[in-house]
Amino acid sequence: MDLVLHGYFRSSAAWRVRIALGLKGLAATQVARHLRKGEQAAPDHLALNPQGLVPTLEVAGQGALTQSLAIVEWLDETQPGPKLLPTDPWGRARVRALAQIIACDIHPIQNLRVLQYLKRELGQAQPAIDGWARHWIATGLAAFEARLAEPATGRFCHGDAPGLADLCLVPQLGNARRFGCDLAPYPRVLGVEAACNALEAFRAAAPEAQPDAE
Repeated sequence: MDLVLHGYFRSSAAWRVRIALGLKGLAATQVARHLRKGEQAAPDHLALNPQGLVPTLEVAGQGALTQSLAIVEWLDETQPGPKLLPTDPWGRARVRALAQIIACDIHPIQNLRVLQYLKRELGQAQPAIDGWARHWIATGLAAFEARLAEPATGRFCHGDAPGLADLCLVPQLGNARRFGCDLAPYPRVLGVEAACNALEAFRAAAPEAQPDAE
C-alpha cells in the first residue's frame, strides 16, 4: 500500500501515527511540515488538510485522512498485524477513553498553536505559558495514572500488548519532559512507557529518529 505521511518530527499526533505504522509493519514516505515555520499552512497541504495540521496520511487511490486517532483506527480496521483496539466492546471503550484523556483533554490545550496564541494575542510571558502546559499535563496524567490501577492493566495500558492508548501515552510523555514536568508521581505510567520503548516500533517512531529531526 502506497502511503505518504505529512508530519513533523516533534508533533506528538504524528508520532502516534508513526508508532501505529511501525506496529502494523507498514512503511510510509514522510513529508516534513515544519510547524514552527508554518509549513503546515502551505496551499498544497491545506488542499489535503483544511485545518492546516499534522498528521495527514495520503492513501494512494483513496485520498487523505486527518486526525491521528481516526488514522490509527482506519489502519487497525483495514490492515493486518497486531490489533490496536481490543475485540470486546468494554475493552475498546476503555482503551478509547484512555487515549482520549491525552488526545482530547491534554494535548489540544498544550499544543503549539494554543501556546502561540497565549503569547502573541494574549501577551503572556513564557514562564506563565510553560506553567499552563505543565498544569494541564499533570492534571491529565494524574487521571491516566489512576485509570491504570484498574484490573485490565497489564504491562501496557490494556493488557500485555501495546495499542491505541499506548501510542498516545508515549508521545505525551515526550511533551511532558520538554515542559519540565515532574513525572515521579506516575509510576504506572512510566512502567508502561518502559515496556513500550523496549519495542522497535516505538523506538523507530521517536522524534530523534526522524529524517527531519533537529
